[in-house]
Amino acid sequence: MTVKNQDEIINQLFNGADPVGLGHPRRQQESYPSGHLSQLPLPGVAGLPRSPAIMNLPRFIALIPAAGVGSRMGTAVPKQYAALAGKPMIQHVMQTFSDSPLIDAVYVVISPEDDYMSALPEMPRTRILRCGGATRQASVTNGLRAIQQSVDPDDWILVHDAARPGLSLELIEKLIAFVKDDPVGGLLAVPVVDTIKRSDGHAHAEQTVSREHLWAAQTPQMFRHAPLLSALQSSENITDEASAFERMGFKPRLVEGSPRNFKVTLPEDMLLAELYLKGSA
Repeated sequence: MTVKNQDEIINQLFNGADPVGLGHPRRQQESYPSGHLSQLPLPGVAGLPRSPAIMNLPRFIALIPAAGVGSRMGTAVPKQYAALAGKPMIQHVMQTFSDSPLIDAVYVVISPEDDYMSALPEMPRTRILRCGGATRQASVTNGLRAIQQSVDPDDWILVHDAARPGLSLELIEKLIAFVKDDPVGGLLAVPVVDTIKRSDGHAHAEQTVSREHLWAAQTPQMFRHAPLLSALQSSENITDEASAFERMGFKPRLVEGSPRNFKVTLPEDMLLAELYLKGSA
């Protein structure tokens, strides 16, 4: 994709167009000039006031999809509410974003039927959205729609898994520092270090896959609100936000994360996550 074509498609994403022709509805927004996303002007913000000194700067907003049930954990409560180092797992994530001086607002997307979130303490600049969907993509898309009137199209959204409690303030700062001037966006990831085998489908190794240039994706994944919402609405069956941009020919920036920021998936992961949180790993 040429730079000119990339800028044209980015402009379409900002303006609610359907650049890949899937016919999904778009919210119409005022026209923006083409060029790097970081150079686009910002209109006023509804609902979240800023000081005059930073009126022209995009904000950094955390969005945490947390509507899943975590069936592989085998716990009595949804995985994100499992006790970890004395708190529900998701509370660690919410607290980290709330403690970051770089994050302007935190939105947590939960299921409408969620009975657990109300037991957690309230946190500064944090709001709960009961609009979670059946998939991560649906939850993120619903969350982006729900906050659409309270954010600017140019604001950065940091989407983070509720089951990655090892996120640190330093990782948030690093991601923002590397991505805030990128024309597309980016994500935390770690280079693959293990030898990778491709199976024949019957539990036998068929091929050793070169790990050169392979990275394991983490979160947060950071993209501007309007392009992210349009990209998700133009994609089907994706497992992370970066995939939606990759399908359209964009190349999100990879920012090296940390092993501590792994996703808790199985019961044995809980012990390792607790060690990281207690500073023992």
